[in-house]
Amino acid sequence: MPSSDPLPPKESALFRKLMKCYEMKQYKNGLKLAKQILSNPKYTEHGETLAMKGLTLNGLGRREEAYKYVRLGLRNDLRSHVCWHVYGLLQRSDKKYDEAIKCYRNALKCEKDNLQILKDLSLLQIQMRDLEGYKETRHHLFKLRPSQHASWIGFAMSYHLLGDLEMANSILEAFNQSQTSIEPNDYRHSELLLYQNQILVEAANYQRALEHLVKYENQIVDKLAIQETMGDLYIKLEQHSKAVPIFEGLIRRNPENTFYYSQYFLAKEISSPEDKLAVYKKFQEIYPRAMCPKRLPLDDVTGEVFRLVVDDYLRRGLRKGVPPLFVNVRSLHSDPGKTKIIEDLMLQYYENLTRSGHFSRDDADKNLPVEPASAIVWTMLFLAQHYDYKRETDKALDYINAAIEHTPTLIELFIAKGRIYKHAGDPIEAYIWLDEAQSMDTADRYINSKCAKYMLRANLVKEAEEICGKFTREGVSPMENLNEMQCMWFQTECALAYQRMERWGDALKKCHEIDRHFSEIIEDQFDFHTYCMRKMTMRAYVGLLRLEDVLRCHPFYFKAAKCAIEVYIRLYDKPLKSEERIEEIDTENLPPSELKKLRSKQRKAKKKAELESAQAAQAQIKREQHQKSKQQANQDADPEAPQLDELIPEKLERPEDSLEKAIDFLKPLQQLAKDRIETHLLAFEVYSRKNKILLMIQSIRRALALDVEHPQVQRCILRLIQVLPQLTNELNASVRVVVDKALKGLIGTKSAQQLNNELIDKFCFSVKHLYECARTMYELDGKRQEEAIQLIISFDVNKLELEDATKIYESLRAGDFGKCEEALKSYKEVCQKRFKYARLFCDNVDNATTATATTNASTIIKENATENHVENQVSSDL
Repeated sequence: MPSSDPLPPKESALFRKLMKCYEMKQYKNGLKLAKQILSNPKYTEHGETLAMKGLTLNGLGRREEAYKYVRLGLRNDLRSHVCWHVYGLLQRSDKKYDEAIKCYRNALKCEKDNLQILKDLSLLQIQMRDLEGYKETRHHLFKLRPSQHASWIGFAMSYHLLGDLEMANSILEAFNQSQTSIEPNDYRHSELLLYQNQILVEAANYQRALEHLVKYENQIVDKLAIQETMGDLYIKLEQHSKAVPIFEGLIRRNPENTFYYSQYFLAKEISSPEDKLAVYKKFQEIYPRAMCPKRLPLDDVTGEVFRLVVDDYLRRGLRKGVPPLFVNVRSLHSDPGKTKIIEDLMLQYYENLTRSGHFSRDDADKNLPVEPASAIVWTMLFLAQHYDYKRETDKALDYINAAIEHTPTLIELFIAKGRIYKHAGDPIEAYIWLDEAQSMDTADRYINSKCAKYMLRANLVKEAEEICGKFTREGVSPMENLNEMQCMWFQTECALAYQRMERWGDALKKCHEIDRHFSEIIEDQFDFHTYCMRKMTMRAYVGLLRLEDVLRCHPFYFKAAKCAIEVYIRLYDKPLKSEERIEEIDTENLPPSELKKLRSKQRKAKKKAELESAQAAQAQIKREQHQKSKQQANQDADPEAPQLDELIPEKLERPEDSLEKAIDFLKPLQQLAKDRIETHLLAFEVYSRKNKILLMIQSIRRALALDVEHPQVQRCILRLIQVLPQLTNELNASVRVVVDKALKGLIGTKSAQQLNNELIDKFCFSVKHLYECARTMYELDGKRQEEAIQLIISFDVNKLELEDATKIYESLRAGDFGKCEEALKSYKEVCQKRFKYARLFCDNVDNATTATATTNASTIIKENATENHVENQVSSDL
C-alpha cells in the first residue's frame, strides 16, 4: 500500500539518500538530509521523513528524541509501512521484541510482500522462539524468493525446529536436486549435506542416513564427521563388522579420545573386563605414548588384575612426575576395594623409595636402576592428596610437610597443602599457603586465580581483587574489568563471600551482574541468525539455538540465583531499615559521663563519615569517567544498545518486594534446573512466605519425585502441616477439595507430631534427618527444647562430617533452638576435638583481627624456609 503522503521527485531522491546514510551509519549526514526535506513547508510533517529522522537520532544515542519523532511520524502516516517498520526497529533496539513484532506485523498489513520487513520479522521470531510464526514467515519468503539458497534453508530449518523432520528432509532433498553445478570442496554445500544427514539421524531413519552419507561422501569436506557418523550408524544398524575398521582408523587418528574406545567396544561386541583389558594392551603397544589405553582399563578391572594394572600406571606417573596423577585416579576412590589397593601400593612405594630408591623390594633384588630422586616427592604428594580425600587430615599434613621439607620449591606442594586446610575447615590457613604458592610464580594465571578464589573463600574480597589486578587491564579497577570480561567464577565467589559477611547489597549486585551476563549471551545470538544462514553452518547454528534454550541451567547461573534467592528471603524475614528511619539514641536518661563518651563517639563517627564520603565522591568521579568512556566505546560499537540501570547495593538491599525479586531468579531454575532438588526447596521457601498453598504443595511433590527421603523435603512437609489450619480457612470449596486430595497423598491423616516421631525412629542413623526433626520438635513444643537439642548433640561425633557439624553449630548459635549457651559451649568443645583444624570451633580466633593475622602469617611464611618454624610462627601470630 503506497504512502498516504508521497514525496515529489526531488524530495524522494533526498529520502532515498537519507535511508542510504542510515544504512552506512552516516547519522549526521542523514540528519541534514531530513532537515532539507522537512524545511519544505509542504512536508514539515511528512510521516516517513520524521520516522527516519527519529531512527537516525537513535543511532546517535538520543533515544528520547528518537521516540518523539518516530511516534509523530507514525501519527501523521498510519498507513505507511516505513513508519511501522521504523517503529519496530526502534523497539528492537530497546530489546522490546514483542512490541517490535507487533510493529512489523502492522507494517506487513500495509505492504505484505516487503522482503526486508519479512526478514526482520523472521529474525525476531526465531530470537523469541515463536516457531510457528517463524515457519509462516519463512514460507512467505520462500514463495517470494524461491531461487535464493537462504529461502530454502530457512524454510527447512523452520520445520526442523518444530519437529517435523520428514518435511525438513523433503525440502532439503528437493533443494539438492535443484542444484546444477557444485564446485569441488564446496564447504557450504558440504555443511548442508551434513545438516540434512543430522535431520535423518534425529528422525531415527538410520538406513536412509547411511545411504545418504555413502551417496554424497565425495561432496562432503568434513571427513572426520563422515567417519564418526558412519561408524555410529553402523552400530545402530547392528552392522558391527563394518564399524570396527572405522573406529580403528579414528583411534589411529586420535588415540586420546575416550569416545572412540567405547564405540570400538560396541562395534567389537566386547563387554567383559578381561577382553577389554586385552584390547587396551594391544593399543598400548601400538600407541605407547597415549594415556587413554593405560587409564581406561582401571575403570573396568577389579581384584588382583586391577592391582597389576594400577601398579604399572602409578609407577609410570610417579616416575615421570605427573602433577595431576591423583586427579586422574580420584574417580576410582568410589570403590572401597580399589581405594585400599591404591593406598597399599602407595605406602609400599614410599617405604621402598625411602629405604632403597626403588618402588618394590623385587626391583632392588634384581639390581634395577634406581628411580629418579623426584619420585619420592610425587609419592608423598599423592599420599597427602589421598588422605585428604579420605578426610584424614593429620596423615595428609604429615606427608605434605615431609614433601615440602624435601623439595621446598615445588609449587604443587603448597597448593595441595592449602587444599588440605580448606577441606579441614580453615580457609584462612588455606589462603596463606595459596598466597605463598602464588608468590613463587607470579606470572602463572592459574595459580593467581586459585589464590584469589581461596581469598574469597576466606572473605578477603579486597585482597582477592588486588591479586586479580595483576592480570586485568591497567587504568580500570580490577572488579570492573572482571565484570566486563564476564569472569563469572570470580563474581560468584564474591557474591557468596558478601553473603557470608551479611553485605546483602553487594551480594545482590554480583548476582544481578551474573544474570546480566546470561542475558547478554542470549542477546548475542541475534547476530548469528543471518550469519549462519549465509555461511551454511547449520549444524553449529542448531546446536547454538538448543544451547541458548537451556543456558540458565549452567552452574554459574544456578549458584548466583540460589544466592540471590536466599538473600532476598533473608531481607524479607528481616528487612533493613531505611536510612531515614534509623532510630536516634535516647540521650535524655544517660548520665553525664556516658553522654560525654557518646558525644565523642558521634564526633569521631561524623569525621570518619565525612572522610569516607569524600573518598566515595572521588571514587564516584573516577567511576563516572570510566563509565562515560565505556559508554562511548559501546556507542561506537553499537549505538542502538540500551543503557542498563546502575546496580547500587544500597538500593538493592532495600527492595520494594523481596519475594517478587526472588521469583525472578527462581523461574528460570524451575524451567531449566528442575532436576535439582535445591530448586524446589527454594521454591517452597518463597511460596511459603507468600502463603501460596498450592504452589507449596507443588514444590514438595516435585522434590519428592527426585528424592523421597531427603531430610529438607521431610521438614517442608512438616512445616506445611503446621500452617495448614491458617492457610485453608480462606480457601473456597473447590480449591479446598484439591488441597485435601493432594495432602492425603502426602501425609494421610497423621499429625505433624506423629510424622516427626516416625522420622526420628526411621532415620536415627542420619544426623541430617535428626537435625530437621529436632527443629520441628522445638517449633511444635517449646518445652521440649532440651530434648530437641540432645537429639542432635548426642549423635556420635565420629560419624559427623564437617559440613553437618558446622550447620548444627551455626543453628544453635543463631538461636533456632532458643537460648542454649551451655549446649552450644559443650557442642563446640566436642567438635573442636573431632575437627581440630576447623577455624569455626577454635577458641582463640578473633574474627575482627583475621585480616591482620593472615598478613602477618603470610609474611612469616616468606621469611622462613623450614616447615616447623613456619608452623610455630603462624600459630603464634594467629
